[in-house]
Amino acid sequence: MNAPPATPAAGPREARRGPGRFLRWDAAVGALLVAAFLVGTGTTDGFSDTANLSAALNDTAEIALIALPMTLLVVAGQVDLSVASMLGLSSALAGSLWDAGWTFETLVPVCLLVGLLGGLLNGWLVTRVGLPSLAVTIGTLTLYRGLASVVLGNKAVADFPETYAQWAGNTETVPGTFVPYPIALFAVLAVVAAVVLHCTGFGRALFAVGAQEDAAWFAGIRVKRIKLILFAVSGFVASFAGIVYTLRYGSARADNGLGLELTVVAAVLLGGVDFDGGRGTLGGAVAGVLLIGVLNNLLTLNDVSHEIQVIVTGVLLIVSVLTPRVIAALTARRHRRLAVGEAP
Repeated sequence: MNAPPATPAAGPREARRGPGRFLRWDAAVGALLVAAFLVGTGTTDGFSDTANLSAALNDTAEIALIALPMTLLVVAGQVDLSVASMLGLSSALAGSLWDAGWTFETLVPVCLLVGLLGGLLNGWLVTRVGLPSLAVTIGTLTLYRGLASVVLGNKAVADFPETYAQWAGNTETVPGTFVPYPIALFAVLAVVAAVVLHCTGFGRALFAVGAQEDAAWFAGIRVKRIKLILFAVSGFVASFAGIVYTLRYGSARADNGLGLELTVVAAVLLGGVDFDGGRGTLGGAVAGVLLIGVLNNLLTLNDVSHEIQVIVTGVLLIVSVLTPRVIAALTARRHRRLAVGEAP
């Protein structure tokens, strides 16, 4: 996924064009989130109950966790479509090792290591071989899912330790709140990711790489190293999400998380992160995750089928990609008309 040409200037495109557009986008997504919550409260019995809100939050746990490194990747002009397959591979490996008699505390580091190595493979193919991340991760999406099938086959493994299962589920929440522990962990990691993206030199480098990679390289930014780190983190987090997913559903399967990568990408793009790179905010991505979670919960409570929910996610993905481009085209057209009108 190559970043489009940009006029030379110091700093990322987000800084050059000003934050106003994305503050407005974030505000719009936040307003939609509030509106969806109010509609759900007014039209659906039990929606605003703490038990349902806890379940709705927990249902987004894996999406939310994976969306954090995905946001950084997309800002840098990259994408990782293999995350759901890595989640499935991690789940299958955890099930296979647990079935072989490993302790849970021993198998978790192995799964995380596999996730890290898978991310490094993606990064190596992108940075050293020079392949586009979209093509690479479509390939490894199939590769990792196939490895998951080889590791565990078509069987399911259950009976994981109850202590960990309760932590991953919504039966236990942060004391005094309805927030499940995985979401509390996500909130902490989201703060860290926001600080890294918006308040550090590394974050500014991500915007610069996504805006114009060649200019970033000539400016002394180590572009390949940054990409490699991002893909490694993405694989690591996807593997951890696979463990959470396995514990939450109480079953390790090779097809766990099938198709989840599209929901993650939809949430990130819905939050205003530009698919071409160089623009976006972490807060917008988080709002996109929560909005999709609220909509899915509302549809579930109203007995809407999973197939329709997938269609809704697809529509949101199209809208989130198309809307910024329509706005940009209309704005450019308006500027051209003004320029022609002001010309002598």
